[in-house]
Amino acid sequence: MTARSVRTGDPAGPTADADDLDVEEALALVREDNGTAHAGGHRPPVPPPQGSGPAARPDAHHRATPWPDARTTAARAARTVTRSGRRAPVSVRLDDALGLTLAAPLDALTDLPSFDTSAMDGWVVAGPGPWAVRDEGVLAGHAEPAPLTDGEAARIATGARVPPDTTAVLRSEHGQTDEKGRLHATRAVVPGQDIRPRGQECRSGDQLLPPGTLVTPAVLGLAAAAGYDTLTAVPRPRVDVLVLGDELLTEGTPRDGLIRDALGPMLPPWLRALGAEVTAVRRLGDSAEALHKAVTKSQADVIVTTGGTAAGPVDHVHPILRRIGAELLVDGVKVRPGHPMLLARTKENQHLVGLPGNPLAAVSGLLTLAEPLLRTLAARPAPEPYTLPLRDEAHGHPYDTRLVPVVLRGDSAVPLHYNGPAMLRGIAAADALAVVPPGGARPGQEAELLDLPWASAGIGVCFT
Repeated sequence: MTARSVRTGDPAGPTADADDLDVEEALALVREDNGTAHAGGHRPPVPPPQGSGPAARPDAHHRATPWPDARTTAARAARTVTRSGRRAPVSVRLDDALGLTLAAPLDALTDLPSFDTSAMDGWVVAGPGPWAVRDEGVLAGHAEPAPLTDGEAARIATGARVPPDTTAVLRSEHGQTDEKGRLHATRAVVPGQDIRPRGQECRSGDQLLPPGTLVTPAVLGLAAAAGYDTLTAVPRPRVDVLVLGDELLTEGTPRDGLIRDALGPMLPPWLRALGAEVTAVRRLGDSAEALHKAVTKSQADVIVTTGGTAAGPVDHVHPILRRIGAELLVDGVKVRPGHPMLLARTKENQHLVGLPGNPLAAVSGLLTLAEPLLRTLAARPAPEPYTLPLRDEAHGHPYDTRLVPVVLRGDSAVPLHYNGPAMLRGIAAADALAVVPPGGARPGQEAELLDLPWASAGIGVCFT
C-alpha cells in the first residue's frame, strides 16, 4: 500500500490552564463536533423512488436516521455521559497508558536535560589547545566530575555530565594525540560546541503537552524522560459484548444448519482498537430472559449486542429495550449494509449499541455508531475526513449511503468484491471503507474514506 494524504486531527489540541481536567473538559479540548468528522453527508440523499415497491412503502426504514446524523447522535450521546461527571480521570502507569487521552497537562518536572551533557563521544576541553589529557575519563551515569582547568582535557562519552569550566566538546574524529600524549584539534574549536546545555529542551514547569493529547509511544517516551511514572488520563470506556443467536458454533466447520460465530472473535479486538476496555464477552443464544438479565446486570459504559435488532420471532433487542424503559436514540440507519443497527440509552451513564448479526453489517454498525460513541467517551481526537478518487465504479443503494471495502493503490481507492452483508472476505483485505452516496459512484469520483484501525495506526499500536 502506498502512502496517501491521510490527515488526522491535531493530537495535542488546544491548551488548557488548569492543572487537572475532568473528562468533560478533556472532551471539549478535542473537537466540539467530534462526531461529525466523517461527514459523509456533503452529498444530499437521493429521494426514494416514487410508485410501488419497497422504496415507496412508508415502513420503518423511512423513519431511519441518515448516516451522518447517526454518527453525530452517537458522539453527542457520549458527551451527555461526561457531563454527568461519572467518568473521572484516572492515574495510569506508563505501561498501561498507550492509546489513552491526557486529562491533565504534561508539565516538565525538571529541566531537560537536567545538567549540561555531552552530545558526542570525544573529549571535554578547557581553554585553548593543545591539552593535557586526564587519565580518568567521564562516563554517563556518574556524579558531577571535577572541574577542568585551562589546558586540560578528559575523555567523555555521549550523555555524560560535562565537568564545570568546560569550553567545548571535541569530537573523537576531530582530535588526535601526539607522542607526548597531548591532545590537538584538527579543526577550529567553537566554545559550547557539542554540549547540550541544561534546559535546552524545556525548563521545569514548562507545559510539554496539553490535555486532550493522545498517548502515543512517543508521548510515553517524553513522559518517562520528564520523570513521570504515571499519567492522568481519560479512562477507557468499558464494553460488554453480548453475542446472540442459537445457530452459532464456537469451533469447527459449519454443519447441520449451524454457522461459525465470526463476531465473537472479531468484535473484542476491534473494540479495543477503538479505545475500549472489553470487560466481558457472553454468548446468550436467542434467550430473551438471558438477554434481559445480561443487559440489566451490566455495569459497563457500553453494551454491544450482535443480531436480534430486526423484527423476527427471535429478535429480542427491541422488546427488551422497551421492557427496561430504555431511550432509543437511533432506530435504524440509512446505510447499507447494516440498516437495522440501533443506539439506546439504557441508563444515565450507559448506552447499548445493537449491531446486526451479519458480519459486514456489524462492521458498518461499529463504524457508524460504536466508533463515534467510544471515541468521544475516550476523549480521542476525531480524524479529519479525506477523500480519494475511486478507480472503479461503486454500486450504490437507491436512497441509502453505502459503505464499501476498498484497498488503496497510489492515489486512488479500488472497491473490493465480496462486500455483501454476510461477507468478511472483502473487509479482511481492505484498507478502508468508502462512503458511497445514494445512487453509487462512477470511476474517478472522489469518495470519502473511513480508515480501518490497523491500516491507519498499525496493529501493535492500536490493539492495546
